[in-house]
Amino acid sequence: MTTRVWGYLDEYAAERKDILDAVDTVFGSGRLVLGDSMLGFEREFADYHGVRHCVSVDNGTNAIKIGLQALGVGRGDEVVTVSNTAAPTVVAIDALGAVPVFVDVHPDTYLMDTAQVEAVLTDRTRCLLPVHLYGQCVDVEPLRELAHIHGLSLLEDCAQAHGATRDGVLAGTTGDAAAFSFYPTKVLGAYGDAGATLFREAEHADRMRRLRYYGMEERYYVVETPGHNARLDEVQAEILRRKLPRLDGYIAARRAIAARYAEGLAGTGLVLPAVAPGNEHVYYVYVVRHPERDAILRALREHGIELNISYPWPVHTMTGFRHLGLRAGALPVTETLAEQIFSLPMYPSLSPATQDRVIGALREVLATL
Repeated sequence: MTTRVWGYLDEYAAERKDILDAVDTVFGSGRLVLGDSMLGFEREFADYHGVRHCVSVDNGTNAIKIGLQALGVGRGDEVVTVSNTAAPTVVAIDALGAVPVFVDVHPDTYLMDTAQVEAVLTDRTRCLLPVHLYGQCVDVEPLRELAHIHGLSLLEDCAQAHGATRDGVLAGTTGDAAAFSFYPTKVLGAYGDAGATLFREAEHADRMRRLRYYGMEERYYVVETPGHNARLDEVQAEILRRKLPRLDGYIAARRAIAARYAEGLAGTGLVLPAVAPGNEHVYYVYVVRHPERDAILRALREHGIELNISYPWPVHTMTGFRHLGLRAGALPVTETLAEQIFSLPMYPSLSPATQDRVIGALREVLATL
């Protein structure tokens, strides 16, 4: 299976000299694993968020999985999350032998409906895992209060929300931990897979450092708790270090593109992204909604425009999670969204001409419905 990374070639052309210099810096250092680039990125990413502890790993799925493990989540424990998310959120929970427990989402923002969380808590619940979806933040404060009352951990899935804020607070800085993916399409993307987890407490960060390295202390070949081989590659770390100072610029470009979509598609009957009060959206993806979604996508293909759906299959309906026993109708908002949402092109180098072509085609198609 191949994945097209929108805007990758434009970005590479603009940043090629710096990217190649990053590669040369690592290869010339003689330190290809657990080196200065990884340590530097961890320090700088933590500083960007105003936290003390960052542990990098090889991908965003392991950022969640090993992050949960570092917080003490294990086999049979329940983790409360949502089904309207990318499958890796739930795959990471399942990989530990833990049990995902789903709540539904808001019909306007598509974010976790935190009012539903308390009702699903049991004596097996160990962690709350909100997903900051599509580029904006869940209201984490009610979850932090629930976690405090019930003695639970709180891990934020920030894979789609680098630099997003709620009431001026950065995504990933409210809970006990926060997992990030740096897959190439992300707001801050590497040139391959990469991930990291932020922690509030040093003991959790130290545990994750051991777990990402087989369960060993990095200087001694003694396994304390069997772990994983999940180290961040030095080349990806150095590239991320070079790109991190440009993160706010990437976000500004995405917001400008979102504003042009909002202006160009106003009054068409298409439901445009709703930004929750207090949120500053970073538009990782620009998700729109229409009850005639499939007809619209077919018509757009005739214009030579192929669009994505984020996400066409709620996780709880997938064959791999049939064992959870959730039937159709269990999460009505999530299931309705899956039939109606689709994503418009969104990447910092998207040209006005290309965007206008998408807007024009959409307006033409919507006018016929």
